[in-house]
Amino acid sequence: MISSIRIYFLGTGGSWPTPQRNTPAIAIRVDDEAILFDCGESAQVSLMKSSLSMMKIRKIFITHYHGDHYLGLPGLIQTMSFYGRTEPLEIYGPVGSSSLLSNLLSIGYYSLNFDISIIDLHGGENMDFGDYSVRVAKANHTVPALSYALVEKDVLRFDEDKIRNANVPRRLLERMRKEGYVDVNGRRITLDEVSGGVRKGRKISYSGDTRRDQSLLDLFRDSTILIHEATGDSSNRDKVEAYGHSTGLDAALQARDSNSRRLVLTHFSPRYSSIKPILDEARSVFRNVVAAEEMMEMEVSLDDGKT
Repeated sequence: MISSIRIYFLGTGGSWPTPQRNTPAIAIRVDDEAILFDCGESAQVSLMKSSLSMMKIRKIFITHYHGDHYLGLPGLIQTMSFYGRTEPLEIYGPVGSSSLLSNLLSIGYYSLNFDISIIDLHGGENMDFGDYSVRVAKANHTVPALSYALVEKDVLRFDEDKIRNANVPRRLLERMRKEGYVDVNGRRITLDEVSGGVRKGRKISYSGDTRRDQSLLDLFRDSTILIHEATGDSSNRDKVEAYGHSTGLDAALQARDSNSRRLVLTHFSPRYSSIKPILDEARSVFRNVVAAEEMMEMEVSLDDGKT
């Protein structure tokens, strides 16, 4: 059972870094584990400035191989090795990841103290990692690209009155959750006897780079938080779409149509000195929206996942 989920916005710009915004990198901490989505060139520096240790990262998911989304990998991995990492690292990405990243990570003279597994994804996968899964769908970009959703598994709620009436010690509750029963004073008490229903798991979806596409709504459906790219506003729609991106309005429509609870806009074009036009048009159709800022952190509370 997951206690805490926290999101770290380590890079919120797109295309190239600026003094105001780094290239894309978003980390999600699930209790004591961190999962990194995209790894722009400044990701390791942002991690060092954050409250999240890069050594907690066990999995990295790359959306696609435009440079702003993956060029931070060699530096991050070398620094992990300098820090003495021995725990294996898993890297996931679109088809071709295994060959591309194997070549990238072999550049230069350095040695690693840990194993790296590189896994190609086709879109459509639903990978089970215990208390959570990661679902994958094809994005609509100019190169092969993926969108992801991290989904906490539903958890059975305990009814406090039933627990007291059954005299179940609180220290036995997690054992009961795992095994389905506990024995107390010679009596077997099942999970159903103290159940108070199901708590819906929290869900964080990340679009990566994509045009607005109806086919992604299934992946985003009922997201607690949808993190969606918003490269520009609708006054630049033709150019935004031509390069395989979304406007603020597009992102808001995806949030509305997928019944998402909150929308966080990211991947802003460095051509914008102010992102107010992007945020304003998103708010015209979806009110619960914020623009990601560099080093912003967001706790995903248990209440966020309620139905």
